[in-house]
Amino acid sequence: MGVPFGERRGVSGGAMWVHRSGGGPEVVFLAGGGMSGAYGWKVHEQVAAFGTAVSYDRLGLGWSDAAELPRSGAAVTDDLRELLQTVGVTGPVVLVGHSLGGLHARLYAKRFGAAGLVLLDPTHEDIVERLPEPEARRLRNLSPDDLPPAEQLEPMRERYRAAFGRVLSDWPDEIREPLLDRCFSTEGYRNSMLEPLNLPSVFEEARRAGPEPDVPTIFLSAMGADPVADELVPPEARRPPAESGRAKHQLYTDLAATLPRGALRRVDDAGHSDILWARPDAVADAVRDVLVRGSCPGR
Repeated sequence: MGVPFGERRGVSGGAMWVHRSGGGPEVVFLAGGGMSGAYGWKVHEQVAAFGTAVSYDRLGLGWSDAAELPRSGAAVTDDLRELLQTVGVTGPVVLVGHSLGGLHARLYAKRFGAAGLVLLDPTHEDIVERLPEPEARRLRNLSPDDLPPAEQLEPMRERYRAAFGRVLSDWPDEIREPLLDRCFSTEGYRNSMLEPLNLPSVFEEARRAGPEPDVPTIFLSAMGADPVADELVPPEARRPPAESGRAKHQLYTDLAATLPRGALRRVDDAGHSDILWARPDAVADAVRDVLVRGSCPGR
């Protein structure tokens, strides 16, 4: 099935899917690791009511052309800069980054500038030092060689597609079904697993890129239950959301406090995976505050 909205535009590395709508200040959404920008369609529509919302798929994912994965942070942010220029976005933009997209958003802002940042449960290089040692060791040693073999990937793909199908059951069929078909095809799922497997090197890129930009920055910390994880993690292995999110929430608290125009907002009724579609209003409110007020109330 084809893409339900948007178009494909050419950049140096191939054609990239992009959806741009609304009018006024430009707001660019950077999806989480392995995810399509189409997962954020609800908040995209809300932001398009007061700004220009731009969603896209990185090369190798969604409806963008294939690319060798994982890719460096420099390559990802270079692609985005070229794509924005191609669609006529030339000034500073507000970047809204979810999970791995939050890491890419910060790297983009450090390299090319930004008007503001909204970071949704962002991946951050300093989280490694906040985690229990087994989990920290796994992150430090991530490698593309960690991709499971095909015989393991296929049943994983089927479980994840079924889980996302249930979580998104109230979405319009014309959006949900093409998205699931594309992202949970054999190739699409394999690529989604590959993309974050070079995190240690992207962490180093973020550290080397210099200080955080002095722009309005709002962290949204998702501290509620994660419906995707609840579908896929055995009950005996689950931890309460407050316990599993304690390290990241403290990290975001500390990071926001170091920024002249930083703020943290806790979201208790959404989890890491679903904050974009479970609480699009909270995301849109944060974007509006960065755009309209030029400051970050709510610390």
